Amino acid sequence: MTIDLHTHSRVSDGTASPRDLVHAAAAAGLQVVAITDHDTTLGWDEAAAAAVEAGVALVRGIEVSTRFRGAGVHLLAYLPDAGDAALQEELSRIVRGREDRVPTMLARLRELGIPATEEALAASAGDSEVTGRPHVADLLVRLGVVRDRDQAFAEYLADGGPAFVDRYAPELPAMLSVVRAAGGVPVLAHPWGRGSAHVLDERAIAGLRDQGLAGIEVDHLDHDPGTRDRLRAIAQRLDLVVTGSSDHHGTGKTGHDLGCETTAPDQLARILDLAASLGSPTTLIGKAELT
Repeated sequence: MTIDLHTHSRVSDGTASPRDLVHAAAAAGLQVVAITDHDTTLGWDEAAAAAVEAGVALVRGIEVSTRFRGAGVHLLAYLPDAGDAALQEELSRIVRGREDRVPTMLARLRELGIPATEEALAASAGDSEVTGRPHVADLLVRLGVVRDRDQAFAEYLADGGPAFVDRYAPELPAMLSVVRAAGGVPVLAHPWGRGSAHVLDERAIAGLRDQGLAGIEVDHLDHDPGTRDRLRAIAQRLDLVVTGSSDHHGTGKTGHDLGCETTAPDQLARILDLAASLGSPTTLIGKAELT
């Protein structure tokens, strides 16, 4: 049983459609795949139809942008009710904040002599539903300013960079409550991989568990072996779900091939049981023998 619980389509910042993403997961030998686009559920229906076509079990999720103690922290929300009004209202606020800062980022790039126009961004981003920093990074690649997204973030778009613009994101404890009220299962995404390790020590994670956190994404390419061992030990002490995922973005992020990191079947079973206990109407699409 091969399970990948963190992937992105072009509905957010991946490069494949939800349908093509699910079919690629099947071709890669996955039995279960999650679609977790940033701050949106808009790809769910297309991915669900594709899962039936491809014979892959689908977990519907979201990667939600939050803040915790001043740092950006991403939260994976598995199997929430997409029709929950409070959840959708918060997601809409996040997306508006993401999109509202883009013109200012482009203006700052132009001040640096880079021809980053809104027209050029639209042509580069294609039919992405949620436009944000990754799409600006892709534009910089397309313009020949940088070689890839990693360099674009490192030199221009990361926090404190010359083209960085802050945006709205809800506080993590508040978002835990929103996700659980919608029947969703909240799991920290790559918690020690992207500048949030200093605010997410064991004591902080224990406090978040008491506020509804259900799990930690341990096996992720941003975590080296020692980091994984420490996070796995924390999860064991706090009785948290442990997940592993590719964080696949198609050609937008190199090295994150589908299935390169995976989740154990018993851990997915815990997520499914938790969602059911929270009253979520959302469940696995397709069949998977979790053994």
